[in-house]
Parts: sequence; C-alpha cells; structure tokens
Amino acid sequence: MTDYREIIRLNSLEFSNVSIANSLGCSRNTVSEVLKLAETHSLGWPIPKTLTNSDIEQLFYPNRGNNEGRKLPDYEYIYNELAKPGVTLSLLWAEYCAKCEAEHTIPYQHTQFNDKYHAYAASKKATLRIKHKPGEAMEVDWVGDTLTVCDVASGSDIPAYVFVAVLPCSLYGYAEAFPDMKSNHWIEAHVHAYSFFGGVTRILIPDNLKTGVIKNTRTELILNRSYREMADHYGTAIIPARPLRPKDKPNAEGTVKVLETWILAALRNRKFFSFEELNVAIREKLEEFNAKPFQKKKGSRLSAFLEEEKDFLMPLPASLYETAVWSTATIQPDYLITVGNCKYSVPYEFIGKKVDIRATENSIEVFYHNNRIASHVRRAYSPDPVYIPEHMPENHRKYLGYNTQSFLEWGEKIGLSTRIVVNHFLSMHKVEQQGYKPCVSLMKLADRYGTDRVESACARALSYTPSPSLKNIATILKNGQDKVAVESTSSKKTKEESVKYGITRGASYYEGGDHE
Repeated sequence: MTDYREIIRLNSLEFSNVSIANSLGCSRNTVSEVLKLAETHSLGWPIPKTLTNSDIEQLFYPNRGNNEGRKLPDYEYIYNELAKPGVTLSLLWAEYCAKCEAEHTIPYQHTQFNDKYHAYAASKKATLRIKHKPGEAMEVDWVGDTLTVCDVASGSDIPAYVFVAVLPCSLYGYAEAFPDMKSNHWIEAHVHAYSFFGGVTRILIPDNLKTGVIKNTRTELILNRSYREMADHYGTAIIPARPLRPKDKPNAEGTVKVLETWILAALRNRKFFSFEELNVAIREKLEEFNAKPFQKKKGSRLSAFLEEEKDFLMPLPASLYETAVWSTATIQPDYLITVGNCKYSVPYEFIGKKVDIRATENSIEVFYHNNRIASHVRRAYSPDPVYIPEHMPENHRKYLGYNTQSFLEWGEKIGLSTRIVVNHFLSMHKVEQQGYKPCVSLMKLADRYGTDRVESACARALSYTPSPSLKNIATILKNGQDKVAVESTSSKKTKEESVKYGITRGASYYEGGDHE
C-alpha cells in the first residue's frame, strides 16, 4: 500500500516529488496525485495518528476495493495459456474483458488482474512458467573452473574450459570442453548445443565476453561479427545480459554451479589424454545430470524438456553453420593476404585498400565495402602464394605463364627458323630459366616488327651462324636485312669454289663470238 502519511510529511519538509518517489519506491505520478488529493481534502501535516493509511486511501479513493459483482478470472486457464509462445498477460486480460462484456459482467482493471494472478501464481509456484516460455531462450556461459588434458608429446597439462548452455523453461542443459575460450570455439559450442537440443530458441542470452559482445550499453549494442552471423544463420536474436547483472541469466549461473559439482568435481581424479576422451566423459555425466529427478517437483530436466519444450523449438537450418573468423587487412603491393600459413591473391586494383577477410575451415572470402571481391578454397599449407590469374596485372599474368613448353609452342607457330632460335636460347644455359629472358625479348620483337619479319630474321641469322644471338636478330630487323632473300646453300657453294680458283670464265662466256 502507498504510504500516504509519509508522502504528506516529506512534502511538508519541502522535499521534491522526485526525492519523495525515490525514498518511498513509488512513481512521481503517484506522489503528485496524492498531494493533489491531500490539497483537495485540506489534509496537511501533522496528520492525527488515528488516521491510518487505510483511512486516507478510503478518503482519497472511496470506490477502490469495492469489487462486488466483478467476474473472477479463470487463473488455471491463464496459467496454461501463458506457457504457449507469444501469449502475454496483457493479451489474456484483453480477452478476459471481452468475455466480461459479452456476459454483461464487470471485469477487474488491468492492475488488479495482474496482482491477483501473480498472487495465484506464487501460491502455485508458477513463477517459472511466467518468466520462461518453452523454446524461447537459451542461456550460455563458461564454467569458471577448468579440467585438464594431458599432452602426450610434451607431458604437460592443457587446461580445458567447459561451455554450458541451458534452456530456462525445462532447465535442460548441455556441456562441452574446449582448449580455449576464443571466438571460433565459442561459436562452435553454440552450433553443437543447438544440434544437441535438436532445435533453436528464439532468444540467445550470453554474457558480455569479448568473443561475443564488443559493446553493450544502454544506447548501443555491438556484437562480434562472426557471432551475429551465426545468430542470423539460425534465426535467433542475441540479447546479452546487462553488464555485472548475473540475475539476467540466473539459470545458466545456477547450472554452472551445479555442473561444477556434478561434472567437474566428479571427473577431478580422472586423467584424460584428448579432448575427445574428455567430452565423452562429460557427455556421460551430462546425461546423468539431465535425468536426475527434481527435488521440489515431479520429473527431471530431460522429461520436462521432452514433454514441455522440445516441440516449441524452432527447426534447425538445412545446413550447419560453418564457423567463420573475421579479420581486416590492408592490401600490399604484392596484392596478397595472409590467412594461417598461406597467402592468397586479391584483385590488384585493391592495392592500398582496407578489406574484411572471412575465413572458415574450407574457404577464404575477401570483402570490400560489404562486396565480395575474391574467394579461395582454403589450404592447410602452401609454400607458394595462391594466385588467381584474373587478380593479376597483364604483365604479371604473362610472366607466370612463361615456361619451356609455352616458348617452344610459340616458336612453332611463328615458323621453323624461329623455333630453332628459341630452342637454342633455352639450351644455351645451364638452367632453362636463364633462357626465358631472350625468349621474351624475341616475342617483343615479334610484337614490334611482326611475326613474318621475325621468322625471316631468324632464317637470315641462322644462315650466318648456327648459334645466333638476340642482338644479331635485332640488328637484322633494324637494318631491314630480313627483307633480302636468303641465298640457297648450293649457289653459295658455287661462288665459294669460283673464288678459290681465281677469275674463271665458263663455256657460256665464249659462246656467240669473239670477246675482247
């Protein structure tokens, strides 16, 4: 009941309405209304001790408490209806008023309706039903204490952090151990929890740990990008508990304490050599924990889940969420990004730009202003960068395409002489790659002078020497010597023999008369 006497007393001491409301735990509107009524009835301080708060209430509100002829709500029906998704006490009150109107009876006002139902619910211990509807929420947290896994290679102990998820309505729980509390394992734990429950809740209530929540204030909520992406995949909404308010997820907090005894303490003397072995033991203890009968009501967590909650969970998506880790990077002049032990290419046009990288177990995706610009199949290890030709400038793409076979095929297309020259360039060094440079230069000469002239120049150079150089061919092209027909070998031999014997005249010279 409102303390009318105290409100009037504090007002006489010139306290503000806000101060009075804060002192008595009531609203400012209530204080303002009481003071107006006191003024109307000329009631001021001091008030006679014989005039109690009940008397003042009867004076101020003469019709309050007169509920004769009002229809009593069916609280058992309300109790059952509140267990259904989407049903609220306000909706049921509206339906109750409509029913009273149809029956020409007087309904309780909304405040009285709520107060009377809460009193009924408290007597029936139905508070759980009011606050937690089946399939509505899942509370998650890490257990404070840890278990250990022995590393056979080093002989040292690795801490094992236990993740806990609880469905508040049935208190059905899930637990799993991980080597750390990083983002990838945090999200993986949620995926496994949803698979264990066989469905998805509409709300997800985590703590404010940095792997899930970046910022949580009265005016702003910023979630980890991977965490939000996981929630979108499963169609659930993340509503973190308020900072330093563990009562916002009391079931997770309470289950954590119980599991510390039921699982962690029970396994404290056992030695595990892998996380798989540890999680098998945890699953066995978890089944015992969920099947354990309640102390103050019938059934167990398992039976409550199967009978009251499982059918209200949203269905799982067609595919499991693939855990993704987001990061940012600025593209360097080599247009490569580093993920794990490998380097992957992005389009060279984005050199100097800041991009977002989404890395999963099987793929790498690169985004610029939320637009995907590159994707790769993820590799466990690659000593060389993973390039996609379309990401490279034209000259880089050509360079990567250079090899012995490609040069020989190019020479074959130009002509026989060109192929002989190319083969000579590749074989004149100890390592074939040393011959790539003159081959590339020869290709540039073909772009400049044309393939026909290069073929003629190679033929001219080969007529001089079986080992022509790039300089020889370039000089022939520059001077236009390739345009002069190459003499045949037989005619060249005849001239050489004639020169060897001096000036000689053949029979044809003496035909047809005298010659002086």
